[in-house]
Amino acid sequence: MKAMILAAGYGKRLLPLTKDTPKPLLKVGNKTLIERNINNLIKSGFSEIVINVSHLSKLVEGHVKEKFPKNNISFSFEERPLGTGGGVLKALNILGSEPFLLINSDIYHCISFTNMPKKTEAAHLIGVPNPDHNRNGDFSIKNENMVEVQDGLNELTWSGISLINPIIFNENVFDVESFNIWKGVLPKYINNGKVTAHKSSEFWIDVGTQDRLKLANTLHNEEN
Repeated sequence: MKAMILAAGYGKRLLPLTKDTPKPLLKVGNKTLIERNINNLIKSGFSEIVINVSHLSKLVEGHVKEKFPKNNISFSFEERPLGTGGGVLKALNILGSEPFLLINSDIYHCISFTNMPKKTEAAHLIGVPNPDHNRNGDFSIKNENMVEVQDGLNELTWSGISLINPIIFNENVFDVESFNIWKGVLPKYINNGKVTAHKSSEFWIDVGTQDRLKLANTLHNEEN
């Protein structure tokens, strides 16, 4: 199975750190976020990895090639960031027609992929307990692991890790080049009962702000 890492964003909430350093190259401990996520994927048996790049793309590409010179890693270049949905759509020619793992580059975690199914009608999400920065959550899980989005409070936050069936992109027409997978693709399939999920209680931080980057480093240093 292939895996795709989303690494094309500007990282605006992390400015000024991301003015000259792309968000995936920010460090927790002595390793960059993208290096940690690639290592997790390789240890979990993923032998083909696709990374979309845009903002400071040469720095991301150079870093990955330096750290993983012998691994099968390819890049999907975007002239401007196309969002989580547009990025996947552009990379489909590399990803192929089989389900693939999709993961954000800016998460620091210990989530295992062993409970991830091999197949899905549309998508399978990994949810985590709601953090302080997303107290209302993104979705809940109902009977047979089906995803349900409720008005107001939801039980879980999307971890940024999911199994995606390319059919959800191939069978739709998108009016814009840049779009979000959560808002622009998944709602129809959630409503049709084709998106499943499971909960992980393993360690996870969305390193999206300077405060959370500091928290990730503090926790890392305490554990090592």
